[in-house]
Amino acid sequence: MAFKFQLNPNIKFDYNQKFLAQADANEPTLIVHQQSVKRWYTLNTQKQLVPLPNKLIQLPLHRDDCRILDFGDHYVGHLALDLSAHGAHMDAPLTLKFQFAEVPAELALDSANYTGWLSRSWIAEEVFHIDSLPTSLRLPRRYSFRYVKITVIDTSPKWQVLLTNPIVTATSAVDEENLPRPTSKDPELREIERVSTKTLAECMQNVFEDGPKRDQRLWLGDLHLQALANYATFNHPDLVKRCLYLFAGMPTTRGLISANIFTHGRPAPDDTFLFDYSLFFISCLKDYVDQTHDRATGLTLYPIAQRQLDLALTYVDHNGKLQLPESWPAFIDWGDIYDKTTAAQGVLISVLRDFLVLTTSLKLPTSTIYQASLERTTRYAQTTLFDADQGLFTSGPKHEFNLYSQVWMALAKVLPSKQTTKLMQKAYRSYFPVTGIATPYMYHFIVTALLESGLRTEGRRLLKTYWGGMIAQHADTFWEAYKPEDSNYSPYGNPLINSYCHAWACTPAYLIKKYQL
Repeated sequence: MAFKFQLNPNIKFDYNQKFLAQADANEPTLIVHQQSVKRWYTLNTQKQLVPLPNKLIQLPLHRDDCRILDFGDHYVGHLALDLSAHGAHMDAPLTLKFQFAEVPAELALDSANYTGWLSRSWIAEEVFHIDSLPTSLRLPRRYSFRYVKITVIDTSPKWQVLLTNPIVTATSAVDEENLPRPTSKDPELREIERVSTKTLAECMQNVFEDGPKRDQRLWLGDLHLQALANYATFNHPDLVKRCLYLFAGMPTTRGLISANIFTHGRPAPDDTFLFDYSLFFISCLKDYVDQTHDRATGLTLYPIAQRQLDLALTYVDHNGKLQLPESWPAFIDWGDIYDKTTAAQGVLISVLRDFLVLTTSLKLPTSTIYQASLERTTRYAQTTLFDADQGLFTSGPKHEFNLYSQVWMALAKVLPSKQTTKLMQKAYRSYFPVTGIATPYMYHFIVTALLESGLRTEGRRLLKTYWGGMIAQHADTFWEAYKPEDSNYSPYGNPLINSYCHAWACTPAYLIKKYQL
């Protein structure tokens, strides 16, 4: 089972025009780069890429012929190419099908067989009818890709078409021709660091997009991690500031922040609300103030951050137990086979700590309410959720033991330092190699918990096996979802719709630098 979002179509939002104007003032000017094709391929009967020699590239194409363009790396932008007719005068339109792919495996998938639960409109393909040649065709829609498969649906028996001069005009908020150099001395980690930096750069557009292929939106959970990687690489704080103001500028009338924002045209909040994502606004603001010392922005957005915490605390009982409503679930990870209640409690405790740090850094008085809430929720986790005999935390009514719980209790520092190390050592023995966890998003927190607990060898190993596993499968950028035990995994029911350049996968650059791996 994959995580299912709650629908809240009747939610009303409160637009703060001053905050939205601040967001507009920090919109970046995108850097444009043009890239020509590096290699030409066709497909054999086993749907494998076969390189084309130059003499074949220059031949015109008939009905059902195809060519695959390889631009040598992943790009986000617009494709253009020149088309000309060869033979007799055109007596019928030219019809071409374009299929865009971030990884070669996408080229072998037939969109006609798509049965996933996300809209098939996200499938990266288009059909064009062209009445007159020669012409220069520029596709109007922006795509995220390395490969383009162009299939001639038809010309006519009298003439053929020649494809020449394919160019991608790529965009990013940062200069991708001068990416920051990796810092690790370990060759494997240097390559992981390089690919994660490339992933981040591709997702840095007018906002920090979650994925330039899909959803092309600003998600708060992704922003939390992207901002950390950004500080460790490009250090583009204005883009973080823009995104913080976008979220702060469109809460509900209750003050709750949406999990994501639509950014095509006029920005608009989605009617999806996730407990952990709302709280990560606090962590993201705390990190921004730590990095920039921009106290003015911190003070301006502090009430928005405080409101997220106040709303969360209404679901904590007198014993310190968090009980969330169905309308505000904790995401934690795409998978839905493990209980998440203890992980959500850990998120709350961790964010309470971040809020107190933010309050202190802004030189604001600390309310006893939040310190008392931290103590109460922590005490509940220590006395009720921790199984001393097993040395692990339980979760849910069935007292389930799972990795989510151990990771978030470690990150929340519920136990003293030495006990936290023992907790993660036990978790490592019990749950590794990891199975059932689908995303680099959750793997980021697993690695962080290992490193924070002093398990550097184990943290390095997981970075290499998980993110390195994607590189072993020829990833140019890191993916939205990856299960080493299931290469065809998709949270949407079909890998054709998966994003293979995804924001929440970009954090190795941050982890490697912070922990000097």
